[in-house]
Amino acid sequence: MRIAVIRALTTSDPRLQHAHGRALERAYGFHVVTRCIPDQPRGVHDAASFAEAAPKVVAMARELEGQVDAVLISCTADPGLSQARRAVRVPVVGAGAAGAAAALAMGGTTGVLGLERAIPEAVTDAIWPRPSVTAGPAGVADPAGFHTPTGAFGAVAEAAHLRDAGADVILLGSAALSSIGIAPHLRRTLGVPVIDPVLAAGSALASALGLPAVA
Repeated sequence: MRIAVIRALTTSDPRLQHAHGRALERAYGFHVVTRCIPDQPRGVHDAASFAEAAPKVVAMARELEGQVDAVLISCTADPGLSQARRAVRVPVVGAGAAGAAAALAMGGTTGVLGLERAIPEAVTDAIWPRPSVTAGPAGVADPAGFHTPTGAFGAVAEAAHLRDAGADVILLGSAALSSIGIAPHLRRTLGVPVIDPVLAAGSALASALGLPAVA
């Protein structure tokens, strides 16, 4: 199965660019083609950057459609998701919607860990009206903030606050948290399920397309 991973940020760092693709390859055996949208080094972090990213994601989905069996938008804001689904003839999944669905499947109260002031509507709308709590570390205004020691340690502290506030499951509300691979650490230290939205999107594709489990 060959899938396109569309990163809703611009980076020249190959390790960052391909972090999600490598995780999906390991988890599900996909053959991954990763592309970044242009001219958005801060990714998607507010309404303006979301509006800017959406048409770029759609254009990239159209460009890659003939090369892949499915498209995965690896941004929890899901920019351009509904438009891309209308524009191409292969399945399109978004990390935000898939992560929220996985969290809801666990039941109870969902704790969403994201940016300081910008939990994606794609996530909160999907979870509502089920019980939820949200948090983000101070000073992390865009996804790049999670790639600093302060941002990463702040995310760990805020995840603990979510658990203490009653979260039965924690959903990573920023794909940057998938990039730094924080979910296994949070599971070990907090003792609650933690949903990685990029891997949740991969699971949705694997399930829908009937792929065999990776040994």
